[in-house]
Amino acid sequence: MKRMLAFAAIVLFLAGSVFAEEAVLIDFGKLKADIIPETDDQGNATEKMTQNRQTMMDYANVAGTSFKPEDLEVMKTSLAIANWDIVLASSSRNVTNLVLSKAAEATSKAYWGGEASTVLGVRVHFPVEPWNSWAIIKPPFDIPAYEPQADVDDEGNITEREGQDGITQSSRFEGEADDNGRPTHGYGVVKNVGTIKSVAVWAYGLNFPHGLFTILIDNQGNEKEIFMGYLQYDGWGQLIWNNPAYVQEVRNRDLRLYPLYPTSTPFVKFGGFRVQRDAAKEGGDFITYFKDVQIIYDKAVLDTDRDIDDEGLWKIIYDRETEKKRWEMQQFGHNQVMRYIDRQKQATEAPFGSPERRQQEQEQQQ
Repeated sequence: MKRMLAFAAIVLFLAGSVFAEEAVLIDFGKLKADIIPETDDQGNATEKMTQNRQTMMDYANVAGTSFKPEDLEVMKTSLAIANWDIVLASSSRNVTNLVLSKAAEATSKAYWGGEASTVLGVRVHFPVEPWNSWAIIKPPFDIPAYEPQADVDDEGNITEREGQDGITQSSRFEGEADDNGRPTHGYGVVKNVGTIKSVAVWAYGLNFPHGLFTILIDNQGNEKEIFMGYLQYDGWGQLIWNNPAYVQEVRNRDLRLYPLYPTSTPFVKFGGFRVQRDAAKEGGDFITYFKDVQIIYDKAVLDTDRDIDDEGLWKIIYDRETEKKRWEMQQFGHNQVMRYIDRQKQATEAPFGSPERRQQEQEQQQ
């Protein structure tokens, strides 16, 4: 009987000790474009950068053999803010709305700790007609959970670090490890996440009466939309969602024992934002800005000092997660190759009657 009571006390202690882990799921200040300058019409490099070093991805290895070497060299992209997509509801996808809806890198003044900071700026052009609509602000690709740490040069070339696999070590989209070996976070992935207690979003309101949802994706690929509130206020505000199903008192929880190995560590990654526009509200242009998304969560697995290195011996989790990583890369690469092909097929000539067209014709006559 005493042993049972002692065991129950240990279980309660361990469960209580995992409360209140906090992490920044995504920080748009870390996604500032810092490599690969934009070129002008003459092919000269400008001061404006186009890609983000930490989140750089190369999809040339899934493009196939029909592309030239010079095409494969430019098959790179990242989570740089200008690359983010705006997906409109099917009833809102006319040419005007699609062209005018975009993401842009913006600079917030000395509101954040006395220094200017990069934020995600969003413009959505909703229909002006009185019908319901929505827009999803999403990353340019599904954020990988197992991408290993790598070194990226100024041209965007990626060199994986030796001994890093993104599974047993922190992955690139968790951020670099700090002095204690813990990932710094802020690039879209947080691992070892159990029950989420709270979510907070710093968003800039301009008195638009639209609702904001945060999209989270778990390790099973399930998407969950969390309603954060309405953007009908002026300036920066922190919208907070507290999980109503979160049980704070351990003795009221349904405590269960699960096998410790081989279980994969669950994670959560950022899937984007959804803005909901009601038919009775104003349509047309909608503007907002986002600083970051933070979460408070329970650990899924308690960090303990094991007597035997199970994973080092059997490598079951490594093999399982390597397959998931390979699948992630295939999905990401194929979508990006299709976009690259579409861009190559686009007409580059200036429209008839445009100032650029007239200037070209004048130059040709001279």
